[in-house]
Amino acid sequence: QVQLVESGGGLVQAGGSLRLSCAASSGRTFCEAAVAWFRRPPGKEREFVAAISRGGEIYYADSVKGRFTISRDNAKNTLSLQMSNLKPDDTAVYFCAQTPRIAYYASRDYLANQAAYGTWGQGTQVTVSS
Repeated sequence: QVQLVESGGGLVQAGGSLRLSCAASSGRTFCEAAVAWFRRPPGKEREFVAAISRGGEIYYADSVKGRFTISRDNAKNTLSLQMSNLKPDDTAVYFCAQTPRIAYYASRDYLANQAAYGTWGQGTQVTVSS
């Protein structure tokens, strides 16, 4: 059973930066999967943030485009999210997620859907103060 463990959350002032990391316990399944970040703002449903397909296609939610950068390192079985120019609306619990084995290409619509993912991390809190 693959496990994902997030780290790097914390409290930051508006305009600041944070880097989230997600470590996968299985390298074989990680490199054969698409991976993503989702977040759950206080009192709201979990929402898509960013994803990388198995082939390296990158997709972002409009709300974070230009401010967040997602990346993956298959050699280290890690997924990262560099967040810059943070806003109070970015306050949320952030989750990393991994699909089952998948084709190299997957559409944005598919990877933005939580149903595509079979493995989730426990979440890490990001709080942005104004």
